Amino acid sequence: MTSATATGAAGFGRTLRLAFRFSAREMRGGLSGFLIFIACIALGVAAIGGVNSLARAISTGIETQGRDLLGGDMRFQLVHREADQREMAFLNELGEVAHSANLRSMARLPDGSDQTLVEAKAVDGLYPLYGELVTEPNLPLADIFAARGGIHGAAAADMLFSRLGLEIGDTIRLGDADYELRARIVSEPDAISDGFGLAPRLLISLDALEASGLIQPGSLVEHAYKIRMPAGTSEADIQAVRERATAEFPEAGWSVRGRTGAAPSLSSNVERFSQFLTLVGLTALVVGGVGVANAVRAYLEAKRGVIATFKSLGASGRFVFLVYLVQILMVAGIGIAIGLVLAALMPPVAAGFLAAVFPVPMEGGVHWGALGFAALFGVLVTLAFALLPLGRARDVPATALFREMGFDQRGLPRPVYVVAVLAIAAVLAALAVFTAGDRRIAVIFVTAAVAAFVVLRLVGTLVQWLARKAPRMRGTALRLAIGNIHRPGALTPSVVLSLGLGLTLVVTLALIDGNLRRQIAGSLPAHAPNFFFVDIQSGEVDAFADLVEAEAPDGKLVRVPMLRGRVMALNGTDVRELDVPPEGAWVLRGDRGITYARNVPENSTLSQGEWWPDGYDGEPLVSFAAQEGRELGLNLGDTVTVNVLGRNIIARISSFREVQWESLAINFVMVFSPNTFAGAPHSWLATLSDPEATPAEEAQVLNAITRAFPSVTSVRVKDALDIINGIVAQLAVAIRAAAAIALVASVLVLSGALAAGNRARIHDAVVLKTLGATRRTLIKAFSLEYALIGLATAIFALIAGGIAAWFVVARIMTLPSSFLPEVALSTLLLALVLTVGFGLVGTWRVLGHKAAPVLRNL
Repeated sequence: MTSATATGAAGFGRTLRLAFRFSAREMRGGLSGFLIFIACIALGVAAIGGVNSLARAISTGIETQGRDLLGGDMRFQLVHREADQREMAFLNELGEVAHSANLRSMARLPDGSDQTLVEAKAVDGLYPLYGELVTEPNLPLADIFAARGGIHGAAAADMLFSRLGLEIGDTIRLGDADYELRARIVSEPDAISDGFGLAPRLLISLDALEASGLIQPGSLVEHAYKIRMPAGTSEADIQAVRERATAEFPEAGWSVRGRTGAAPSLSSNVERFSQFLTLVGLTALVVGGVGVANAVRAYLEAKRGVIATFKSLGASGRFVFLVYLVQILMVAGIGIAIGLVLAALMPPVAAGFLAAVFPVPMEGGVHWGALGFAALFGVLVTLAFALLPLGRARDVPATALFREMGFDQRGLPRPVYVVAVLAIAAVLAALAVFTAGDRRIAVIFVTAAVAAFVVLRLVGTLVQWLARKAPRMRGTALRLAIGNIHRPGALTPSVVLSLGLGLTLVVTLALIDGNLRRQIAGSLPAHAPNFFFVDIQSGEVDAFADLVEAEAPDGKLVRVPMLRGRVMALNGTDVRELDVPPEGAWVLRGDRGITYARNVPENSTLSQGEWWPDGYDGEPLVSFAAQEGRELGLNLGDTVTVNVLGRNIIARISSFREVQWESLAINFVMVFSPNTFAGAPHSWLATLSDPEATPAEEAQVLNAITRAFPSVTSVRVKDALDIINGIVAQLAVAIRAAAAIALVASVLVLSGALAAGNRARIHDAVVLKTLGATRRTLIKAFSLEYALIGLATAIFALIAGGIAAWFVVARIMTLPSSFLPEVALSTLLLALVLTVGFGLVGTWRVLGHKAAPVLRNL
């Protein structure tokens, strides 16, 4: 280091220490001008830190409790079939093996008067390998399952008791067997790893399931083999077993999970939802950044005399910049600290609410990574919005400050500050994108936020231009209102920007929520079938159709063969090695329903390629859903390898179909040529549509089918939609809470912007009152000003929010999208209430000032 460099560093160190000393002295005056600043930063940091802390608490809980949640160190799952002798020998080498079987079926009262869908789970004597099954009364599993007088025992979820009006000791029928309910299930250790269920749990033994007669060739049964491995087994050992299983049994078609991936669907959903809420929290923080800029500008305006004195006594512009930058960072630190405390409290508070909805495992403690991530965002947003007003303060000469000239009249500061702000904004965007699980959605969100920010600035400028070009009004109040909109130092840009971002987000989320609810409550039930029937055996399908025709003569029965298969490879490449976009990954995850057909299915239209001819007997062909094919990058002639019943089948794509998934009719991603599964055992899937059927007639059909075909699983679509609607309602609570955070940030910024403009308002009001204006005229003028600004902001929010919601609903969710008038009306009312309400609160204080003190300082 040269002597000149050392001298420069020492000089900067002295300047920085002196700046800290002056900053500390100035901060002795309190934080009265920074309360909104602190609230904005705290709110955004709390939202980002809290959501990420909650997500990490759940993810860590899933990892640390993986054995209990999975039911073993490893889990091998097969569909339609049990493991064969060779596969069982392999599993037994690994450790202690517990076998369970899961299926959906109909449980009914012994007299057949009522029935309900259940998620039946049959276990062996080793269950559970890890964790504890808690029942009420708390009995050993052997006592719960023991056969007494030829009747097996069972435990059931409380929902099953309430749906059928049962008590402990009552009997139900499942398939061809009776079961005595001996306990209620309080908690099931591995329930999460079994996935989300639409029906209450019924827990029985494997012997009891065998007695039910439900296990038939082609029945939709999931067999799970959970393994307790020797102590000291590492994750590397588990990965080696996974690779060995794939190499030794390439056509087994089993799904293999380790203890760190006990609930992949839950982990994926938590990650996606936390990403969405993080982006919303970032939006709230950016909205709060506008409040930071307003607060810094107002604070510097109040400190003009001090800054002028500094410069008159020889202080450099850099020293002035450092003094106030240190102060701003001190205040931001207070806001960030408050936000981090609130964020740290969010996981334990949320745990209580989530426990009532879904038993999600959580790891306690403070998640420092999530809090540090939020704090970094808080610092960057503070700098991004504070540097420009601080840069202006550096370059304004002392003479201008003594003449009461404002900082904003100088325009943009030096280029170095503008470049610094742009660089910080780029870092914020990069952090939001590269830390997101779905970067495409993050890019869209960040781009939309930046575009909204820019457009809102343009909207504010446009409103001012229109006000400037407006013809002269005869009414005094309206003329004053229009003049206030476009005058120098007007509140228009700040109000439009602060309120517009929050309102746009609220409109977007409200339209998405409204469209989803409209689809679930209205459009979907109107076009959906009344019933789905699963696991119709091939030998019973004709008799089943005859019964349905007798019970529902006006109904339309559609039946198709169904198997379960797992996509193993695309064009010969193992799907685990493919980099698949998130929107198409679900096709390759787990087992898929597949079918074969001679003709193009209903609710599908051929969009590319050709359908196979009648009687085709060549190589296996498959017709792929067009949208899913595009997401996976598939083309005509590509090959798909599917494992069905332990056999790998390679089929060539001959066509693509546009599928109307929203109809809820029978649809499949993959439809194969009939020769593909010749001779393979399978069951049938059917739907019954009868739009004119009454609930009583539906109950009669359900009862008749359950009596005659106890192995057939009947799903009433309305009941399933009610469950989904309840889930959407629970998600909507979190979404509305996120929107409320952004709106609260907007309100804080709005109130800060109005407060910052009160100094000029006081001068205007005093002068106008001196010239004869009445309090009523001034209140009317200010009300009209705020109403016009609020109306312009609401119109922008409706347009921008409507476009954003349409993109999400129509393009991402592929559902019909419509604009909801009630959202438009509520947005307009909310904008007017906020702008006029907060504006008048501040105006009332302005109008109360005495004229003499103000006039003496003009």
